[in-house]
Amino acid sequence: MAATAINVSVPSMTVATIRLIRREVYFFNLFRVLEAVIITGLMFSPLAVEWVQIGHPSLGRTVAIAYLLFSLFALTIGTRSQQHEREWVDAGLIVDIAAIALAMYSIRNQYNSLALLLLVNIGGGAFLLPRRWSFLFATLASVGIFAQAIASNLRDHGDREFLEVVICALAYFSVTGLCLFIGKRIRESDALAVRRGSDLLNLSQINELIIRRMKTGVLVVDESNTVHRWNESAWALIGNPSHAQRELAKLAPELSRRLYHWRSTQKIDNTSVSLAEGVPEVIPRFTRMSAHDLGNVLIFLDDTSLVSRRAEQLTLSTLGRLSASIAHEIRNPLAAISYSAQLLAESKLDASDQRMVEIIRNHTNRVNEIVENILHLARRERSAPESLDLANWATRFVDDFKSGNDIAPNVVTLMLQVPTIEALTDPAQLQQVVWNLVQNALRYGHLPSQPARVSVVVRRSNDRGQPVLEVIDRGPGIPAKVAAQIFEPFFTTHEFGTGLGLYLARQMCEANQASLEYVPVAGGGSCFRVTLPTSPNTTTRVATPV
Repeated sequence: MAATAINVSVPSMTVATIRLIRREVYFFNLFRVLEAVIITGLMFSPLAVEWVQIGHPSLGRTVAIAYLLFSLFALTIGTRSQQHEREWVDAGLIVDIAAIALAMYSIRNQYNSLALLLLVNIGGGAFLLPRRWSFLFATLASVGIFAQAIASNLRDHGDREFLEVVICALAYFSVTGLCLFIGKRIRESDALAVRRGSDLLNLSQINELIIRRMKTGVLVVDESNTVHRWNESAWALIGNPSHAQRELAKLAPELSRRLYHWRSTQKIDNTSVSLAEGVPEVIPRFTRMSAHDLGNVLIFLDDTSLVSRRAEQLTLSTLGRLSASIAHEIRNPLAAISYSAQLLAESKLDASDQRMVEIIRNHTNRVNEIVENILHLARRERSAPESLDLANWATRFVDDFKSGNDIAPNVVTLMLQVPTIEALTDPAQLQQVVWNLVQNALRYGHLPSQPARVSVVVRRSNDRGQPVLEVIDRGPGIPAKVAAQIFEPFFTTHEFGTGLGLYLARQMCEANQASLEYVPVAGGGSCFRVTLPTSPNTTTRVATPV
């Protein structure tokens, strides 16, 4: 019978549970119809007279007809009721007890057979109802059969044994307890199955999402070389084909050839290959879905560019730690050389010796700058972003830079395209980034025999309105081939450069969720653009030129 009590509130039940309860109530009502048909047959069938003695024909037939009509009504109408299922079960059990008790009173023999029919109703009610209500109906059934036995002995001077009635009553309570126990275990098993099913569904969705977002391409190919599934990376690495095309030989002929070679020899060709025009090279790897599945094959496409980037990051990390240890060892003798050169400069030397001392000091300063950059690269200090007004910050920066470097007022100028704009960044790291950019612009961003002119521009981006700070010079610009490498570590075109300035600047920008990019200027010149994240306290303002 039932696996779930219908006293649970509807919002807490799943659709499957509600359907299960309705099906169980339907079969419960269907059994009631069978009971009514049996009682009606006993009361009206001529064959039943031979072995069933009816003491009260009118009462028995009236009860049989009424019980049959009620059971049919409950089957057709009560089963369809979605809001009063509990009421229909309660009412049905009350009618069952009354009808069977009256039917037992109407016959003089074989009445215990009808009492046994009531066991099914009481047990079914225990499955569908809570514990208290289940035992209540078991008690009502016991009272009903006791009442009909007492009434029969008193009115009709019958000889009904109360021992049989007591046994039936004990059977009602035993069946109720047993059905309650079984129903509880079934409900717990159903709840566990639902939870496990939900967990498996969630796990399946998570696995699907992980596979779909993997950088490594994944394809599932059957024995006829038909692609059943692929993730986003695999779809991109084979040239974004149509989803209707599933033949591997047409999607990627070279991959199909290598799969055939692997199936024949169990050897993998580890050379990289491009599976379509304009896509990165990949290294295919093959494996079977399981040890017993010889047809389906799982293909992994490893993007060689990702492998190269990971190797480069590992190399840079190792190089950074090694360089930091070397830089610490260089610092002590470098400090001794610089101090000795300073003492030597204070002595009475001729012009040629003073020139040699100046060369020593210049090169020690250059080596010290390299050591400082390497140590800063190795430390990777964490950013401490805070909300600041980028326009006011840029104004103070330009004033400090001019006073600290003793340059003419018109060499570094400030252009504010917005009067105020809130940005979220680390002021100290932003200071290092912009200071480095302005120094590079003053050093390299001017034409021969012409003075340097650098502009610091503060504005909003055109697409999302983010804070933007630009450092623009009027120099010769940077060639396209060189511009593609200027942010790589240790890349420089100047004989005295370290190749770490722009790399460190970009690293600090990324640590602040900002971006640093090079933009060529029409008509000559360079622009280094820093796009910063917007402060959460920012309110939308209309940009007004200054």
